Amino acid sequence: MGLAGRRRELGYSQEQLAQTLGVDRTTVGRWESGRIAPQPTQRRGLAATLGVSLQELDALLSPSRTADRKEATKQSGDHPSAGDLDEMIRREFLRILAISGALAALPADEAEALTAGIRRGAPADFDRMNRHLWQVYQLARSKGAVYPIVRDQLTTLNQALAGSRGNAQPLLNAAADLFQLAGEVAFDANRYSDAAASYMLAASVSKDAGAYDLWACALVRHAYVDMSEHRHRQAAQMLGVAEKLAERGDRTLSTRQWVASVQAEAYAGLGDLDACERALDRAEEVRHLPEGSANGGWLRFDGSRLAEERGARYVQLGRLDLAEITLREALQQAALAPGQSFRRRGAVLTDLAAIGVKRRDPEQAVAYGKEAVELARASSSGYVVRRLRDLCDEFGPLSRDHRMAELGAEVAALNTP
Repeated sequence: MGLAGRRRELGYSQEQLAQTLGVDRTTVGRWESGRIAPQPTQRRGLAATLGVSLQELDALLSPSRTADRKEATKQSGDHPSAGDLDEMIRREFLRILAISGALAALPADEAEALTAGIRRGAPADFDRMNRHLWQVYQLARSKGAVYPIVRDQLTTLNQALAGSRGNAQPLLNAAADLFQLAGEVAFDANRYSDAAASYMLAASVSKDAGAYDLWACALVRHAYVDMSEHRHRQAAQMLGVAEKLAERGDRTLSTRQWVASVQAEAYAGLGDLDACERALDRAEEVRHLPEGSANGGWLRFDGSRLAEERGARYVQLGRLDLAEITLREALQQAALAPGQSFRRRGAVLTDLAAIGVKRRDPEQAVAYGKEAVELARASSSGYVVRRLRDLCDEFGPLSRDHRMAELGAEVAALNTP
């Protein structure tokens, strides 16, 4: 048994162990994968938390345990280099670039306030093709299958930009759109650094084009990278900038409401129920917008997911009764809606399984969890796999139940793209 195995045996998630020791979750992931060793000042606390001697800790940390390293990488949901220090610095640098570009376009008083908060803590053809690619992406079971088409489209678009004469803004809009789609493909495959780079490029090109709605949406997607690593405060900062940009955009589009919906997730991660509810109420305003407020491409927020979003936020906040009612209704509505993505259904099922885990009800956890596993297998969605692995980290004492152990083994066997 390695370090990851001992942690799971005691019922700790990576995040819980990190909080106990006062380190970042990614640090625990790097200890478990063998990429780094705990500092001398950290070793005694780690040994005490795990209930082992220092000599036994050395055995758990042995770099020769290749299987444990591979398993720890799976549990962390990262690709092999995602936890390396240079990758972490790169993602942070990209995040700062994305925000600083936005600040430059805002009025001085707004930029100053936001900066203080951050310190605390033929073009028509390209447009039609991009819309088609977003539809293909939305309907594809395996999102990674879309990547080669996106790459070819980017190459063609670059050639068009190089030969452009006169007004290049429509082509820049198309490029910002396409970079966001490239980021979505990378994010679904758990390639966070590639996703962050794509979103930063989308934000940069949107800035050059003066396309505030595209720009805000790029920052919203960038915020998801932070939230996937439980960096909710950083995500809230990013979303605050996106909110200001959206205010300068097209009021007939649903950009502002989408920003609010994602802000609700960040606030839920911070444990702020009131702020979460207010953000969800702002998101509900999408129902009063005219038809066409979501273009089906880089802006797809039309309110159809609000029930499942609200249910997921209640799960985060521990409001399980409210969460279960909302999520069951969302699941029933989804069954009647044609073309609902496996990714969305898998997320709702995982949330319902999480309610079972929090209630210490293995039957509910296993019933919904196994259905989500089947969808993850069918779709090869890295997003659903990551959600399921986060679920396994919360098993705690339930992990001793043989049904939960079987579910955990099925999740561990899932392949990420």
